[in-house]
Amino acid sequence: MPTQRPNILFILTDQQRYDTIAALGNPIIRTPSLDRIVREGTAFTSAYCPSPVCVPSRASLVHGQYPVHTGCNDNGTPFPTDGRPTFMSALTDAGYRTHAIGKLHFTPDRHAMFGLESREKQEELLKSPDEDDYVTYLRANGFDHITDPHGVRGEMYYVPQPAQMPARLHPTNWIGDRSVAFIGSPERRDRPWMLISSFIHPHPPFAPPAPWHKLYRVPNMPLPFVPDDVDPLLTFHNRNQNRYKYRDRGFDINLVRAMRAYYYGCISFIDYQVGRMLAAMEKAGTLDNTLILFTSDHGELLGDYRSFGKRSVLDAAACVPMLARLPGRFDGGKRCDAPVSLVDVMPTMLRAAGVDLPAGLDGEDMADVATGRSKRSGVFIQFQHAGLGLYAAVTPKWKYAYSAADGREYLFDRGIDRPDSRNLAGLPSWPDGAAEAKRLLIEHLRGDAEALDGDHWREHPRREVPVDPDAGLIFQDHKWADQRIPGYSA
Repeated sequence: MPTQRPNILFILTDQQRYDTIAALGNPIIRTPSLDRIVREGTAFTSAYCPSPVCVPSRASLVHGQYPVHTGCNDNGTPFPTDGRPTFMSALTDAGYRTHAIGKLHFTPDRHAMFGLESREKQEELLKSPDEDDYVTYLRANGFDHITDPHGVRGEMYYVPQPAQMPARLHPTNWIGDRSVAFIGSPERRDRPWMLISSFIHPHPPFAPPAPWHKLYRVPNMPLPFVPDDVDPLLTFHNRNQNRYKYRDRGFDINLVRAMRAYYYGCISFIDYQVGRMLAAMEKAGTLDNTLILFTSDHGELLGDYRSFGKRSVLDAAACVPMLARLPGRFDGGKRCDAPVSLVDVMPTMLRAAGVDLPAGLDGEDMADVATGRSKRSGVFIQFQHAGLGLYAAVTPKWKYAYSAADGREYLFDRGIDRPDSRNLAGLPSWPDGAAEAKRLLIEHLRGDAEALDGDHWREHPRREVPVDPDAGLIFQDHKWADQRIPGYSA
């Protein structure tokens, strides 16, 4: 184990599924840099997001607490504002040089620091292009005509598309450039550092640059996973997001395979940037004294179950990649299938840095999980609340979930049914041990009167998607982009 405090490189992607790393069993995708981390570190193969959407998952990530304790359970709810610690504030207070590059999605203040000493911003859906470091860089390089720097949204949100800028100016490459510059700076020798390198991709639109957009070709892509009895596996949230993502008017298998090809292209381009960071640390002589954590905020259904997006506790949307590398702390080539969560990132970082854990954390050091020292029974997932609440508990054997909008329970046997394909909650008698997963979830939510009625789920009106196929469609355009065309726009 290193005698000095390790640096920390936290690499975060957005909307990356757990099954998109070659070394962990994907026979099609090319991820040589992530494969190296798998060989030289520990892969957690049952890592789950605390909430299957960006904002609440990230709030839980930075605070080390589940949504039931942060109060943030949807993209429209704010991060806690009571000054509770983050992993960034704890490391800054401990003397670390803390910096972040890329998407943080702090809500409602996208400029917040939450304990960081500095940050370089690359965010989505900007109020003004002047508030974003990446868009400022893009415009300075002659691309001020681009109104959708991360891909065209709205009706094109789930239509795969080549990026509008060359690879050297792509948002993913900018994260790589800035990360390499930070790692290689002579100033990094003064004190230990913690860097967040946070990519917007492979979040839709799936828009890799040329030639990465043709790294994978449609006929070679795998078909989506669609069980025979797929409809009973879905919730209101699946049906609703299929609608507003323009994906519920037919199921085009070639379009789905094209999505997957471009989605994989986005991930491989991120992997290329990870390789650049590894090379920069090797050049600086800091690689083996740096804790590297790689994960994502949630997954993506990507046509599985004839559905798209996140907002689901099915593994495609809720299970994420989780890799850890630090010689002497995370064994090389080890795979751990015990459930972990993004709430574990904070205690994992702080313990590696020798920093005392603040009170009130829900997570655990993943080094303890990997070595069997953890006594935890499972991890939890929550999306929205009350009449729209979607809740789940994941144990080594079971995944139990409840959808308030549907008034339905879901139970999956993780030992024999991955990916999730058969809901066992309708069996006349539950399998041995399954009731324990439900009990854990009820106890986790104890005191939440909108979710529970005593020891039972509180009943709420059933929710349905409107019959009109155009009802609920949305646009997601930048407010600063001038959409008016003189003489043509009304």
